[in-house]
This record gives sequence, structure tokens and C-alpha cells, in this order.
Amino acid sequence: MKEKGIKIAISGKGGVGKTTLASLLCHSLSQRKNKVLAVDADPDANLGMALGFSSGLLAQATTIAQDEKLIEERTGAVPGEFGGWFALNPLVEDIPEKYVVKQGNISLLQMGAKSTGGAGCACPQSILLKSLLNHLVVERDEAVIVDMEAGLEHLGRGTAEGVDAFIIVVEPGQRSFATARAVAKMARDLNVQNVYVVVSKLHGVNPSSIKDELQDLNVIGFLPYKVEAVYADLQGKTIFDLCPDLVEEAAAILDRIDKELAEANENSQV
Repeated sequence: MKEKGIKIAISGKGGVGKTTLASLLCHSLSQRKNKVLAVDADPDANLGMALGFSSGLLAQATTIAQDEKLIEERTGAVPGEFGGWFALNPLVEDIPEKYVVKQGNISLLQMGAKSTGGAGCACPQSILLKSLLNHLVVERDEAVIVDMEAGLEHLGRGTAEGVDAFIIVVEPGQRSFATARAVAKMARDLNVQNVYVVVSKLHGVNPSSIKDELQDLNVIGFLPYKVEAVYADLQGKTIFDLCPDLVEEAAAILDRIDKELAEANENSQV
């Protein structure tokens, strides 16, 4: 991987398997002795569990968007209050060290979001989260894997341009394909250079037929449906323990992305 550490953002609708892919990529990078920052930017935060972090360790983690004292301190605005001024470029450089929990080579940062009814204006939270994500992607040296929510709420232009690879996870099906095309367009509008698709939960369908269907998108890999993955969640085990073939495919996806990035870099220098 590149010297500064690869930056990958992963998007997809709930339930398609994006957190599974995010955890697999974190695991593969960690196995390659990379220091990895796993960023859970989905309000339904499950990345820590997918990575095998213990419940005790996860209990120590503070979700940034729910830390009202931090938000007020950095933006100058009280979360939930309407009107008033707040900083558009808050200090975020020191946040990761204070809020991450670590296990081996992987550090976990949970961003979260205010999703409860009546929470009021979410502007200060949004500004802080966007600024933080931009810092993590553009300025941090380690590999960064971002498990995003279905939309692109946290992906500002600076962050988008700093991402090495933007992966959209889809299930085999026309509705999921249509969503992927819409998300890919939004990503390109933000000047994301490398947009990829990973097809998850593949079962009983020829991969080549899906590639034909999605020929307007760059399909970089396929994750087969595995009953063992369901058992892993039920038994409180990691997918890495029960599904070695998924681990192998995630490693292959990283290799393909790395190769494409290297080729794009060579072409840009010609």
C-alpha cells in the first residue's frame, strides 16, 4: 500500500454488508502490519463488534456526536439550540487520540450522529464530524477505513478528494444497482476519482452477468453469501474466524485497488 496509508470510504444501504466489508478490509490491512484507523461513521454503529472488540472495550468508547460538551467547546454552539453562530473550522487534530479504543494494530473511532426526534439543529455536530473526517482522511498517516452511512452526509469535497477509493456495497438486485448508480454519481460530483462496487451476499448468480449489468461501474470484487457469517454474529465470534474465504476475497480486493491506484498514478505521470 502507499506510504501514507490507503484511505477507503465504504457506503451502502443498511443490511447490504458494508460493515462486514469494512471489518474485513481493516483485518486484512492489520494482517499486513499496517496501522489501521477504523472510523464508524454510521449512526447504527456496529463496526467495533464486527472487528471483534470486546464489549468492555466498546463500553469505554465515546461517540463523538453525542459528546455535547466537546461539540460546544469546539464549535461554540450548544447542540440542539436554534440560531446563533458556530465555528465552521473547529479544531479536530487532537480528537482521535482522546476518543479511540485500540486492539492490536486497529484503532476504532465512533463518530455517530444525532438521530433522535426533537434533537434540534444538527449543524454544529455535522460541521464537527465533517471537519474531523476531513482531517482523518487528508492528514493522518495510518490506513483509514471509513464505514459510512447510506448517504454522503459526512463526505465534504476536501474529504472526497482525499479518499483513495470509494467503495459502494450492493446486493444482487436492480433496486440495489440503481442506488449504487445514484451514489456513484454523487461521489463523482464531489470529485471522487476512484469509485468501485463490491457485490455482497452473492448466491446462485453468475458474477459475469452482474458485471454485464453494472458495466457502467467498476466492479472490484464479490463477497459470497455465507451462512457462517450469520453464525459468527450469533455466537459472538468474528467473521475472520469462521469465513476464511471472505478474508481471502477482501485481501484480493485490496490488491486490485492497489494495482489500479498504482496504474492510475503511472498514467498521470506520463
